Amino acid sequence: MKNFKVPHTYVIIFIVVLVAFLGTYLVPAGVYERVQDPKSNRVVVDPDSFQYVEQNPVKFFSFEEPHLFSAIHRGMQGASSIIFFIFIVGGAFAMIQGTGAIDAGIGRLALKVKDKGILIIPIMAFIFALGGSTIGMSEEIIVFVPIGIALARALGYDAIVGTGMIALGAAAGFSAGFANPFTVGVAQAIAEVPLYSGFIFRLIMFIVFLIITSWYVISYALKVKRNPSFSIVADLEEKEDKELNLENLPTFTVRHLLVYLVLLVGFVLIIIGIRKYDWYIQELASIFLMMGIFSSLIGGISPSKSASNFVEGAKSIAFGALVVGVARAILVVMEQGQIIDTIIHSLAIGISSLPSVFAALLMYFVQIILNFFIPSGSGQAATTMPIMAPLADLVGVTRQTAVIAYQLGDGITNSIIPTSAVLMSYLAIARIPYEKWFKWVTPWILMNIGAGAVFLVIASLINLG
Repeated sequence: MKNFKVPHTYVIIFIVVLVAFLGTYLVPAGVYERVQDPKSNRVVVDPDSFQYVEQNPVKFFSFEEPHLFSAIHRGMQGASSIIFFIFIVGGAFAMIQGTGAIDAGIGRLALKVKDKGILIIPIMAFIFALGGSTIGMSEEIIVFVPIGIALARALGYDAIVGTGMIALGAAAGFSAGFANPFTVGVAQAIAEVPLYSGFIFRLIMFIVFLIITSWYVISYALKVKRNPSFSIVADLEEKEDKELNLENLPTFTVRHLLVYLVLLVGFVLIIIGIRKYDWYIQELASIFLMMGIFSSLIGGISPSKSASNFVEGAKSIAFGALVVGVARAILVVMEQGQIIDTIIHSLAIGISSLPSVFAALLMYFVQIILNFFIPSGSGQAATTMPIMAPLADLVGVTRQTAVIAYQLGDGITNSIIPTSAVLMSYLAIARIPYEKWFKWVTPWILMNIGAGAVFLVIASLINLG
């Protein structure tokens, strides 16, 4: 084992693509019918409509049909909006950073909290956990990751800490989802459970997940602070060499203040756009590009230098941006082979014969498995809750418990599954290789899965309604 080396990120993902490809030959093809649900106003699965269909395995190669190797291109086509979003955000942030405002401003903040800088971690985790639990903050965190990393480095930590306090904070809140309209709201509507019922129970989950997250990131941060070589991304930190010299900070000018004003206006527009106008990737990218352009103009950067900064920023994250498209190929292959619904149907049958507490736990682990294939929270709710809700009645589990099994199974593992476009996006922005993130985040995932299992047992025993 000493000589074992974790394969390259692209190798890991392509191995999974190959497994999915083989699955289209070994797993029977099957489909559910999709119907419009009048309560949630979403297209959902008809739980009684499953039927096996003619096997349609993905071909290794074909002159006439999509095949294994074209799945990568089709994956990139399907994820093109995310890929371009990553390039634009990376380039725009490089434009903003080129003004010197980030170094000057964050450096001064770091200097003020230098002795108590560790408190930044639970504060940031709480802020983003609140966002995850109330507005379903997910894609939105991508634009905050570079700022989190700059702050973490200024305090003597690394990119993992900067990413973790934001991404895992949001994930903790998203998993608990005490007021998340995109997961809990949709799932409860489909399961015919009163909207946002079980609020106190979910609030307790929120607190527990936030404590686990804060403790986990702080523990790692303290080790890195004491010994930088402990960093999972020590090689990245050496290349970046961007820790600020807090004893010799650049002068904070009026131009820098105006750049921060541009950022504030940009983030306010993003929040309003998401809440009121259903903005998504295209709109977010356009705002971030505007922030980059206006920051450069106000910061006194020449147009040519601004363009050069944009190109350098986009170039530096090409590796991670393309990973999103490669990972999307996994879903492309499974959808073409029509095996996703078969997997869902088979897992549901396995649950139906179990006692209530065990059935609740198995629902949870089934949702964890399905999250790999259906990483969209609302998409997974629309696909699985029409099956899990009546199944809960059958095995003596409350529908509220079934909703909790879904939301925990969906939320926790979003921070590790390679099919998650959000995960791959913020890792691309942070320039953290997936295999290194996987190594670091796995204990956090296992702790939260364990805590989730305890909550589910409690929910089942008290017949949470």
